[in-house]
Amino acid sequence: MYIFQGPALSLSVIALTAHILRVVSPKFGQLVSEEANRYGYLRHIHSRIITNAEEIAFYSGHKVELQQLRQAYNRLVNQMNIIFSQKLWFIMLEQFFMKYVWSGTGMVMVSLPILTGTAVSTTTSSFNNKTIERTESSVSERTQYLTTARNLLISAADAIERLMSSYKEIVALAGYTYRVAGMLDVFEETAQGIYSKATVIENEEINGIIEFRDGKPIAKGRIIYIDDPGNMSISLRAVPVVTPNCDIVVPSLTLCIEPGVHLLITGPNGCGKSSLFRILSGLWPIYAGELHIPRPLENKPCMFYIPQRPYMSIGSLCDQIIYPDTRDDMKRKGMTENELMNILKMVCLEHIAQR
Repeated sequence: MYIFQGPALSLSVIALTAHILRVVSPKFGQLVSEEANRYGYLRHIHSRIITNAEEIAFYSGHKVELQQLRQAYNRLVNQMNIIFSQKLWFIMLEQFFMKYVWSGTGMVMVSLPILTGTAVSTTTSSFNNKTIERTESSVSERTQYLTTARNLLISAADAIERLMSSYKEIVALAGYTYRVAGMLDVFEETAQGIYSKATVIENEEINGIIEFRDGKPIAKGRIIYIDDPGNMSISLRAVPVVTPNCDIVVPSLTLCIEPGVHLLITGPNGCGKSSLFRILSGLWPIYAGELHIPRPLENKPCMFYIPQRPYMSIGSLCDQIIYPDTRDDMKRKGMTENELMNILKMVCLEHIAQR
């Protein structure tokens, strides 16, 4: 009889708890699928910025790209918070069933023979005309010792498992913390104008063009902004064209571009054509000489750079036309969609809006 009572009770309890968990379980498949979708979109935006970093810098579209990154990141964080909140109560209910209901059922299964059987057996014997009663070890005592030992072993194993898992988590946290700390240090140095990058050449001085201090090149060049509205020329005076890896492309460049003058720069690959525009736009530092450029008026740049590769921003056609401005910038400037249509007509692209 005891052979069937215990298994029947355990199967009934397991089936009941499994049914309850299946009924109340959140749709984790859909939640995780949406999380993966939003995570992939965030990685897509990151890869776009990495691939088109130079084009974005020429367009000065860092504000728009930062806004898109933050929106994608916030959407991912919100989805993860939803999953964590759903997991919280579900795991609590699951652990309650497994640790308490199932354990209690196991204790009942063990106790069934004890509760329904003979608890104590007493034997009487005589020795030297004296009667001695002796209580033998009963099943309940043995079961008690077995259950106690079992609980102690389970508690000890659980404690050791927690220690080991905690150690692994602490080591993983230390690795993440080290990387985050390094990233924060780079951000602080960048905010202070300190740029450190591994260089191919580590000599103290390269032909008197680049000077090094503590293994880092020193940008001694000056950028002088012209405040005269009548003088909108661009001039370089003995400015070397040097890559961030400290490769000298042009030792010294002197050039003056007057307004209305058309200038075409030609040459083979690697001669410094694109490097010159990176210096003019401020993407690369100036290690010597002087750069004279017009000062931006009312936070509007006086020069517009067209990158070598076309860059299409994420969004609608309106977002692409007003890039690097946002919709809020467009409203603040009083720009209307009719004016955008006139711009499309000027470049013979008004048929795109109809699609």
